[in-house]
Amino acid sequence: MGKHVVLVEDETNIAEAIRFLLGREGWRVETLANGGNAAEVIRAAGPDLVILDVMLPGKTGFEILAELRADSALADLPVLMLTARGQARDREMAMQAGASRFMTKPFANNEMLAAVRELTQGRVD
Repeated sequence: MGKHVVLVEDETNIAEAIRFLLGREGWRVETLANGGNAAEVIRAAGPDLVILDVMLPGKTGFEILAELRADSALADLPVLMLTARGQARDREMAMQAGASRFMTKPFANNEMLAAVRELTQGRVD
């Protein structure tokens, strides 16, 4: 079985683009459009990677990331944060909150694939 990613992204076109891109690489992509119960879904799913938008309905990506990092079982889970706001302050906040990597939208497909590969390199299925 391929690697598993939970994608928390409320913009349907972006979620579908990432699902298609990673699906071609053999990834199983589970998507959520609302941050409200994202931490619980991630905890239950046990993914290899989480791709997390910053601005979401229900809970922000920062709130979800804080929940993940507070859980000892998920503290080391790779989290790629996505945002349409690419200011240095946003990047700094994401890294301080414990994001593994930060990427602004729009992104190039090869940039997304490289980040996913880098973040999951050496992780056991």
